[in-house]
Amino acid sequence: MKAIIPAAGLGTRFLPVTKAQPKEMLPVLDKPVIQYVVEEAVAAGVTDVLIVTGRGKRAIEDHFDRSIELEALLEQSGAVDRLKQVRAISELAEVFYVRQKRPRGLGHAVMCGAPHVCDEPFFVLLGDVIVPRNDILPRLREVHEARGGSVLAVTPVEPALVSRYGVIAGEEVEPGVWRVTDLVEKPSVNEAPSTLAIFGRYLLTPAIMEILPAVTPGRGDEIQLTDALRQLLKKEDIFAVVDTDPGFDTGNVLAWLEANIALALASPEHGPALRNSLEQMLEG
Repeated sequence: MKAIIPAAGLGTRFLPVTKAQPKEMLPVLDKPVIQYVVEEAVAAGVTDVLIVTGRGKRAIEDHFDRSIELEALLEQSGAVDRLKQVRAISELAEVFYVRQKRPRGLGHAVMCGAPHVCDEPFFVLLGDVIVPRNDILPRLREVHEARGGSVLAVTPVEPALVSRYGVIAGEEVEPGVWRVTDLVEKPSVNEAPSTLAIFGRYLLTPAIMEILPAVTPGRGDEIQLTDALRQLLKKEDIFAVVDTDPGFDTGNVLAWLEANIALALASPEHGPALRNSLEQMLEG
């Protein structure tokens, strides 16, 4: 199965650091965010990845390319472990790129990948969401193979936060799996049909590519994937897999800081020292 990773956003919530630096290349511990995303796809058996980029995102392409000068320097200095680490990045998968000429929403970014995925089901992984456990995509595939249709990953959120997300309506058909009956993009608390929010992992059928070109653009001339999924419901079933611990959204400064701290605390190398430092700062 192929994967599309939309990574064309301007990263305005991180300005000024993202003026010349893609937000997907911001580090979480010792890796850029997008490397975690590609590694997750590879762990699920994906060997063919399309990253949707835009102007000013060349650093993403350079990161997954060979770095001959750096590799030669590491080899000459005898840094064998670091050499293996650097080479492994360029060998993760076959990575392809297409540019979204201007930001026009998630739906448009996915549509940019239509020629690449052809007539096959495919994964979509948002480029600023980290899922360290690497088990979400296999679960989406299991539900797709058992029930057909597209499959979304969702997570429970506090009612006060539903206006930040796309939220599903539906019914539970087996433990942790819902049949979706509707989707609402960023509803108010009173209008939300549930507290199950889509959090950035999708398995979509080729039918979505037939619908996206006809979706009416909304605010900011953006084509919303949620609007296309609502249309898809008229043609085929959509299911949702519930995960109560989905990972980390690094799309804003606070969430990015939380991701760094959480993953560092879980690291045998950094955890004990960081925990001690945080305790001293809190006591001070």
